[in-house]
Amino acid sequence: MTTELRRLRNYINGEFRDAADGRTIDVINPATGEVFATSPLSGQADVDAAMEAAAAAFPAWRDTTPAERQKVLLKIADAFEERAEDLIAAEVENTGKPVALTASEEIPPMVDQIRFFAGAARLLEGRSAGEYMEGMTSIIRREPVGVCAQVAPWNYPMMMAVWKFAPALAAGNTVVLKPSDTTPASTVLMAEIIGQIVPKGVFNVVCGDRETGRAMVEHPTPAMASITGSVRAGMQVAESAAKDVKRVHLELGGKAPVVVFEDTDIDKAVEDISVAGFFNAGQDCTAATRVLVHESIHDEFVAALAKAAAETKTGQPDDEDVLYGPLNNANQLAQVSGFIDRLPAHAKVEAGGHRVGDKGYFYAPTVVSGLKQDDEIIQNEVFGPVITVQSFTDEAQALEFANGVEYALASSVWTKDHSRAMRMSKALDFGCVWINTHIPLVAEMPHGGFKKSGYGKDLSAYGFEDYTRIKHVMTSLG
Repeated sequence: MTTELRRLRNYINGEFRDAADGRTIDVINPATGEVFATSPLSGQADVDAAMEAAAAAFPAWRDTTPAERQKVLLKIADAFEERAEDLIAAEVENTGKPVALTASEEIPPMVDQIRFFAGAARLLEGRSAGEYMEGMTSIIRREPVGVCAQVAPWNYPMMMAVWKFAPALAAGNTVVLKPSDTTPASTVLMAEIIGQIVPKGVFNVVCGDRETGRAMVEHPTPAMASITGSVRAGMQVAESAAKDVKRVHLELGGKAPVVVFEDTDIDKAVEDISVAGFFNAGQDCTAATRVLVHESIHDEFVAALAKAAAETKTGQPDDEDVLYGPLNNANQLAQVSGFIDRLPAHAKVEAGGHRVGDKGYFYAPTVVSGLKQDDEIIQNEVFGPVITVQSFTDEAQALEFANGVEYALASSVWTKDHSRAMRMSKALDFGCVWINTHIPLVAEMPHGGFKKSGYGKDLSAYGFEDYTRIKHVMTSLG
């Protein structure tokens, strides 16, 4: 007996469509390693159709009032709440994540973030109108940029889609969104829900691979390209967008330093850091994966962290005792395994360091100590359930090690010394600095990094403003 595969489809101009040339991609459940659906492998004709639809819908959507857009976004948030079980089921099949954690840690923030941007639609700010030149009145207009080409990643397919479309729609833009080729199911379901609320052409979903994304970014229609992904992908998007001077929004990799000083409550820090490092199998650009510990407590901290790792469970989505599920795909499993296989002789695997089972893409919670600043695993993003530990002697060396990577997205400092926490938060070259915590996010505060972690902000009024352009209007009083 064979089970018929689910057939996912693009959503363009208010209707579901197969790829124009009929090509498809197999979609694999990473918890089983088995194919559960097929998805369109969209080409130029599909991208053209989606861009045409978004461009045609833009003038009317642009001209809606902020209050009207707010109502639409609030309806979307309500609909996501009503369809929460369906969204969770699709996301779990996409990613293998634990059902309970997807329900508690993703749906509520997503809904809250949509509602935040619904409110932000009515709170655009600018300089006061006035006479900055004698006989002339100046005013500032904030306008939507136009059609937005958006590419979402596979680590949080639902939530990252929200971070893309919610501020764009709130500002009056229209959207063509591409999910990752490994995780299209929940985004296609979102299109079904959103399509019943917004006018046709305002929100479009095009499924496909890297070449599909390239075609979107290089298309002449979009005024803005936004991607959450790897540094390599971000560089390619920036290069492609530069050819016709598109606006670019990049949220790329991370290698978050977690700086633990000698006055830290070790038990509390280990508990929080292990969760922040292993949550979502470490597949988070802000994950607490690079721990720097003062030499006086290093051995005690490593022992406690290794014990916490040994007690952390990974497993199937319906197991309520697991913290995280599988890595997202076979390539990612190979990447994580490769980092451990290539460890230098001076490194020590304190816990984990191996695949779990032979079904799906599970990897054990892993702690590695004895590392040096120039080691590959310190400098490059693993994107798996692997926490590295380094020792430092003083505050200056802690900062040197923390800032000594090409990424600059997030960081944290663990100390009871307020002055030291303030000095560190000033000196750490990262878009976010947490103090005595790691990984919480709120809709009102910005998320985004520096250096090779990209530019532009997600969430917050800053993220909303990224999807607007500024126009100066001056009129003569004579």
